[in-house]
Amino acid sequence: MTAVDERPAPAASPPPRRPFRAWELLRNSWRQLTSMRTALVLLFLLAVAAVPGSVLPQRALNTEKVAAYYQAHPDLAPVVNRLGGFEVYASPWFAAIYLLLFTSLIGCVVPRLLDHFRALRTVPPDAPRRLERLPQFAAPEERPDDPADAAKAAAAVLRKRRFRTVVRERGDGSWTVSAEKGYLKEAGNLLFHFALLSVLVGVGFGHWYGWHGNRLLVEGTDQGFCNSVTQYDESSLGPRIDAADLPFFCLRLTDFEAAFQPSGQPKRFEATVDVQDRQDGPWRPERFTVNDPLRLSQANVHLIGHGYAVVLRYTDRYGDQQTKIAPFLPRDGMFTSEGVAQFPDVNIDPKTNRRDENLQVGFEGVYLPTVDPKGGTTSVFPAENDPALFLTAYRGNLGVDAGLPGSVYALDRSQLVTGKLKQVSGRRPERLKPGQTWALDDGTKLEFVGTRPFATLAVRYDPTQPLVLGGAVLGLLGLMLSLAGHRRRLWFRISPRDGSGSLMEAGGLPRTDYPGFDEEFGQVVGAARGTDEGTP
Repeated sequence: MTAVDERPAPAASPPPRRPFRAWELLRNSWRQLTSMRTALVLLFLLAVAAVPGSVLPQRALNTEKVAAYYQAHPDLAPVVNRLGGFEVYASPWFAAIYLLLFTSLIGCVVPRLLDHFRALRTVPPDAPRRLERLPQFAAPEERPDDPADAAKAAAAVLRKRRFRTVVRERGDGSWTVSAEKGYLKEAGNLLFHFALLSVLVGVGFGHWYGWHGNRLLVEGTDQGFCNSVTQYDESSLGPRIDAADLPFFCLRLTDFEAAFQPSGQPKRFEATVDVQDRQDGPWRPERFTVNDPLRLSQANVHLIGHGYAVVLRYTDRYGDQQTKIAPFLPRDGMFTSEGVAQFPDVNIDPKTNRRDENLQVGFEGVYLPTVDPKGGTTSVFPAENDPALFLTAYRGNLGVDAGLPGSVYALDRSQLVTGKLKQVSGRRPERLKPGQTWALDDGTKLEFVGTRPFATLAVRYDPTQPLVLGGAVLGLLGLMLSLAGHRRRLWFRISPRDGSGSLMEAGGLPRTDYPGFDEEFGQVVGAARGTDEGTP
């Protein structure tokens, strides 16, 4: 009879727990994001994403160019606007790349920094058992001193060459010397990446808390401006800045000097302004140039352009005179300039004191500082050697009373299309020299009085500019350290010899690509052995 084992069967082992897939996905995604390869890809994408900001006009810098782009490309412009092409640096996709790069750099650099600190606190490892397998090897050589003294002499040579050195005594009576050098390479890498982080932080906070504005000022007029959003031609405030946060100062252009090379290339531009930096305070003169901006307490004023403003005096049908100073904007390097002069408040009937909107007058034309003697339509030199003004006259409703925004440097073309504004001069523009007068068809007159130079000023405030500058300088320093540093290790093993003296052998291992390591290894070994030149 067969016995039956009535013991209970062992419980089946539970199946292995499946990893939490969401957690695994997050961990793998974080590893991918914080890898150096991803950081390089994001840096490249950030550079590519900035290209549209250089190609397309940006609304924050020049709304007029954006409007001109809409007129030139009526079908494409709305698509570009929806994609953020006119506000590239404030678009969600640019911010996404920016933040991902920032996160990737932090996740990549911080662990490397901790590893670097641990490596600095860790002594060089002991010599491997078989030094002859290393890339550099020096065969054993006899020495007259005992192993302890030979190890101390080798360590002294290595410390003199700024190696981190450790001397160890082995149980078999032999001594080893371990040395390591080249930590500046990793320190330079980390410094470069932290400098890049500081630049990213500076750019981001500079966008939040910075502001800028552009203003055109004509020389020798009482027309100045104070630091107010309403007085800038173009302005942009950071998201954390309100108009009331702008500091107080006022500027007016008192003198502008321009000099040119014989070829027409710019030689020197210098502006003189009067500055008032507190309410009802005194005005003080200041001078600045293109590469030397005017530095105020909370803003820098840069000279970014200049040109000529034509002075026109219009005498209407009732004998009343008005004078306009109209800046004409350069369109080429020889300062062929275009502009308009509008006289909306003329031809007012003295009996009724009413203005007829259909008798407004505007002039559109081109100013040439130096007329081409061959009859060309462009200036041949930027200085006023032979100036001439070519104008076309219009009469009607200029459209300035409609309350719609428009450019002061161009006529409202819609008024011409609807016929509310009509050309009243001949087919060819009227040519005027300074001091000449042009009689129009209704008996009114226009006198070309002359010109005055104007300067275009850019007022900038960036609170993080020192941080960005410091980050750029430290980044270059870190890059140089990274390229110049080479991580390598050297080992000496000194064994006792039968009788007296010792045997010294050496090995070397470059931790990074270092073409000159074999030469350095030979020099160190030769110095440690007491010879003029080592032979590995």
